Amino acid sequence: MAAQKTATTKQYQLNEFCMGADLSYLNQLEDNGAMFRDSGKTKDAITIFRNHGANLVRIRLWHTPNWQLAVTGGKLYSNLEDVEKLMRRAKAAGLAINLDLHYSDDWADPQKQETPAAWQNLSFAALKDSVYRYTLSVLQYFAARNLTPEMIQVGNETNNGMLFPQGKLQNGNATDFGSLLNSGIKAVRDFSLTASVKPQIIVHVAQLQDAGWWTKAITAAGVTDYDILGVSHYSKWSQVNTMQAVTDTIRMLVNGYHKKVMVVETAYPWTGDNADTYNNLFSPTDVVAAYPLSPDNQLRYMKDLVQSIINGGGSGIMYWEPEWISSKMKDRWGTGSSWENMALFDFQGNTLSAMDYMNFPYRF
Repeated sequence: MAAQKTATTKQYQLNEFCMGADLSYLNQLEDNGAMFRDSGKTKDAITIFRNHGANLVRIRLWHTPNWQLAVTGGKLYSNLEDVEKLMRRAKAAGLAINLDLHYSDDWADPQKQETPAAWQNLSFAALKDSVYRYTLSVLQYFAARNLTPEMIQVGNETNNGMLFPQGKLQNGNATDFGSLLNSGIKAVRDFSLTASVKPQIIVHVAQLQDAGWWTKAITAAGVTDYDILGVSHYSKWSQVNTMQAVTDTIRMLVNGYHKKVMVVETAYPWTGDNADTYNNLFSPTDVVAAYPLSPDNQLRYMKDLVQSIINGGGSGIMYWEPEWISSKMKDRWGTGSSWENMALFDFQGNTLSAMDYMNFPYRF
């Protein structure tokens, strides 16, 4: 009797385990000359990710990001039209979508949650209504184009709340923040009443060490009607840096709140080198000791991280901007990329071995 052959790769279904990639920069990168290669051949980036096991593309949406015009030569990205273009490409490739609503004209993160210019000086009641109407209108816009996302984030890295100052989380009190979250959540649920695709709702906190107190705070504020607790996990800013600690934290969240838990942003460096004059966000010393810088260790880190998420009962992972290689692309801080040493491509745009963490046969 012949020995049974062990599978070396696996394509995961979305409901089995989410293997996502945030490709929000892709259109802008391509407009600035970025090209991507797999096995020595130039290919469409989304096709490359699908072929290596991705089953979802995460895409950020800003409200009215006119600040970009000065640095892009007059083009807007991460607005409704740019997101539509990217969603259409992802859906055509057979991939699901996580639409990441920032509720801001600009980057939203734990320190910065600027209210869109269109909503400045509104009363709190009017701000809540704006969140509801905007969320609903965005979903209706995409539904009319057969692009309804399978997942939707109500806010991005909202550790300290959203829509500052009115939605700021104050001294652990998430009452107003929770009210705004619930307004966005209600819009998604109301949309889903008559929609063929009913988006799963993600709420999002940065870093595993903050997930416990934050989830407790929003729960106390009445935020319970969501499907997925999304967490960012970057080793540079994490206090949870052993794989066992990742497992333990995720298991605590799964058991404590009975929600799906996903790492919706992560990345790990493969080199300390720089391909351009734009300083990298992760320096050569920003590594976990057990995973020194190399392409093989980038793959090993990602495989171990996914297994640790699975071991804790987690439901998915999304790699942040793995296609952000150096190009002629400009932003406020430089030209090129501050992330090319975190990408899943080398400096020439060739796939790295870590791309295959998405199709590895994990233990469930």
